[in-house]
Amino acid sequence: MILFRRSTLLVLSSCFFLLLSLLSAPAHATSRGTRKIAVASAPSARTTVLRGRASWYGSQFQGRKTTSGERYSRFKYTCAHKTLPFGTRLRVTNVKNGKSVVVRVSDRGPFRHQRILDLSEIAARPLGITECGAATVVAEVVADETPLGPATTPENLAALFAADPNPDAAFTTYSIPTGLAVVSDSASVDAHGALIAASILTKGQVVTNAEVVNCPTGFCIQAGSFVDVANATAVQARIKALLPELKVEIAQELLDGRQRSRVLVGHFGEKPEAEAMRQQLLLWGIGGLVREVALR
Repeated sequence: MILFRRSTLLVLSSCFFLLLSLLSAPAHATSRGTRKIAVASAPSARTTVLRGRASWYGSQFQGRKTTSGERYSRFKYTCAHKTLPFGTRLRVTNVKNGKSVVVRVSDRGPFRHQRILDLSEIAARPLGITECGAATVVAEVVADETPLGPATTPENLAALFAADPNPDAAFTTYSIPTGLAVVSDSASVDAHGALIAASILTKGQVVTNAEVVNCPTGFCIQAGSFVDVANATAVQARIKALLPELKVEIAQELLDGRQRSRVLVGHFGEKPEAEAMRQQLLLWGIGGLVREVALR
């Protein structure tokens, strides 16, 4: 009887401690484990980015049925893409002027000139594409709830542009870590995006003469504006010492009746290139801003 009671007591004690373990340890481990998984899995998320030529279509297509079944309206922020699911939203940025717009995929195309997007007229206009006919853009897939229409320029436009794994191709589609979408300092981004698709043609083979003639804008960096020309000369000399191959000049202008000397750095064909250089200069303690200039 005593042996039976002792055995029963041992069994009950074991069950009690086992029950305590089941009730306490898993809850604690699951909570911490879930947090660790959430943090660890965040960098594995990917965002799709497209870089290439975008064109537009306007009034001649008004009211026609698109591939998705809806009627085309040149007053809605829509676009055509060859493969992205209908309803996908893209933030499209013209790399020439940095202007952005959010559009929704509603049609298939374009199927010529190695172009990646056909934008509706209202979407193409704020990007300056209606004047040029076509332009090089960077388009990133954004959340479905992102408002359609004109948008702010991505703070990390230079990083998105620099992540292109095949920048010489006429177009590329690549994926980047979603974390890159919040990185504003492109100088800290070392890795290229993961290539999904690329054209066998080069950029130079698909840029039309019309765009070169009609859209002759470029960019430089203003690294300071000084009343004392000696200060401007000192900044110019410092930049030349850091980057001997870069064009650095001093431009004189009259502002409010006073002569000022502006330090202008480089001559860049696309805004992300100028922005990347501005950020590089900032790392060396040289502030500045990107300015649009005429190429001719």
